[in-house]
Parts: sequence; C-alpha cells; structure tokens
Amino acid sequence: MGAYGITVPFDGIPLADHRDRYVELADLGYTDVWTGEANGNDGLTPLVLAAAWAPTLRVGSAILPVYTRGPGLMAMSAASLAEAAPGRAAFGIGTSSDVIVERWNSTPFSEPYKKTRDMVRFLKAALTGEKVDAVYDTFTIKGFRLGRKVAQPPAILVAALRPGMLRMAGREADGAIINWLSPDDVKRVAPEVGAGKEVVARIFVCPSTDTDAVRGMGRYAIAAYLNVEVYAKFHEWLGRGDDLRAMWDAWKAGDRKAATAAIPDHVVDDLIIHGPPEYCRERIGAYVANGVTTPVLAVLPFGIDAVQAARDLAPQ
Repeated sequence: MGAYGITVPFDGIPLADHRDRYVELADLGYTDVWTGEANGNDGLTPLVLAAAWAPTLRVGSAILPVYTRGPGLMAMSAASLAEAAPGRAAFGIGTSSDVIVERWNSTPFSEPYKKTRDMVRFLKAALTGEKVDAVYDTFTIKGFRLGRKVAQPPAILVAALRPGMLRMAGREADGAIINWLSPDDVKRVAPEVGAGKEVVARIFVCPSTDTDAVRGMGRYAIAAYLNVEVYAKFHEWLGRGDDLRAMWDAWKAGDRKAATAAIPDHVVDDLIIHGPPEYCRERIGAYVANGVTTPVLAVLPFGIDAVQAARDLAPQ
C-alpha cells in the first residue's frame, strides 16, 4: 500500500484526547496525518502530538500561510516539526486566501506567487543550517541562522491551483498540495507539477448513503470556498465556469441562499466523494490512478461520526 492520509484533528474531540485516535489511525493502516490552518487549531500543534503519540505516522501541514509567520519563525517551525518527526515530516505552505490573511490576520495579501516562491527559497537555504543574508523580491533576511541543526529536513510542499503555482511547486519545492478537485481534474493538474514530485490531494469525503443530506450540506462547503477568488479562477481554468456562473453571480449580488441553491448536483458529486465506504475507496483510488501520490482524506461529518468514518474508509 502507498501513502494514505487523513486530516486531523477530529472535530468535537479535544487535542488532549487524541492519543488513542492517532494510535488507532496507525493501526488501521493510515500512513499520514495532515492539518490545515484557518480558524480552528493551528497547523502544527496537532502534528507534534501525533509525532509523539504515534511515531510511525508521517505528519504534514496543508497548509501554513506564507503571510502569517515571518520567514525566521517559519524556518524555526519547519525545523522543529522535522526534529519532532525525523524523516517523517512534510512542511506544506501556500498563499491561503485573502479572507484568512487580510480579514482575519490583518496582513496585506500581496504578490502571492512571489511571496510563496521566496518563502520556499528561504526555507531551503535556512534548513541547511547556514547563515542566510539575502534580498528576495518580497522580503530581506539579514544574518539569520537556525540555532538547532536539522538532521533530516522536511519535504517542502506548495499549495497550488493553476499552472503558474503548480509549475513553481515542481521547480522550486518537493511537490504540490491540491484540493477541491475531482479525480478527472487531477489528469490536468498533476502533469503541471512534473515527474518525480509529490502530489498531495486533500480529498473531501463523506461515507454516507443519505445523498440528499450530503448534497445539501456539501453545497454550503463548496459555496464557502469556490466564491473565494483564487478558487473561482481555478475552477474556471478547469472548465466549470458554466456550471458555477449562477452561483458566482448570486453570491456577488449578496444572495447567499440563491448562490448555494445554484450549485448543480453533479458538481457536488464531482468535488465531494459520498456513498458507501466501498464506493468512496474506489473514488479515492481514482485520484491516485490519475496522478496523486498522497491522498489525504478530509472527512465531512455530514450526519456521520468522523472517527467511525475514518474506520470505514481505512485502507484495505
């Protein structure tokens, strides 16, 4: 079996009570645990706990925004994660979104491509342990050196959507992190990263046979993301402009209810895997067959228990 990851922590369970959950995930055959970072837990604390409590699991961030930590702190975070999980750490960074960066963290969301590229370049230099004195396009570093040697630097991955960022992820980093796309979309996206690179996909899944409930709640999740500009442009590039135009127009007009209702069933079915666990595993396998190297499940608890879903979706 190849890599098979899942998003943590589980909603409704305090971090202090995750030890048994992490151990069980490893016993079930999961190889990786990954986090996000928006307005819940930060992207590192759950991984550090997993590294201590279930030391066979690979730990990865998907993703830490490049704007909300200064370069020096970002390098210390990457080094600390690598030290906590030697040989088992993946450090995913990316632009995040204007909502998270500007509205929630009061930081200008400017030059996202250059900012991400510069952070990758700085991290690669800093993680060697050498002093960094460098002028990048979006920041300048004067005499930074990590105070603790990194024996096994983490893989550096970049969250990417469209060709420019996907190609940069393959050229500058160790691979890309992708999400909110269908298995067929992977055929278009993965080749942009390039051969021999890691392609991590966050795959939204709900092993439920209550189709109406999943589609109903799934529309809210899709609307929350695909009206963010970077995701809207991504799905236009993928060819979903006609399918999503009514949603975008209603959202811009301030009619959230109409926008959500305008999302076609087949778009929900493309972007959120749902149905019996056997069918869900088959669809997850399609992502891998089309170019994903590390599938990472993001369980949507639409009327189901997320921990039980993790058991039901475990690799076989």
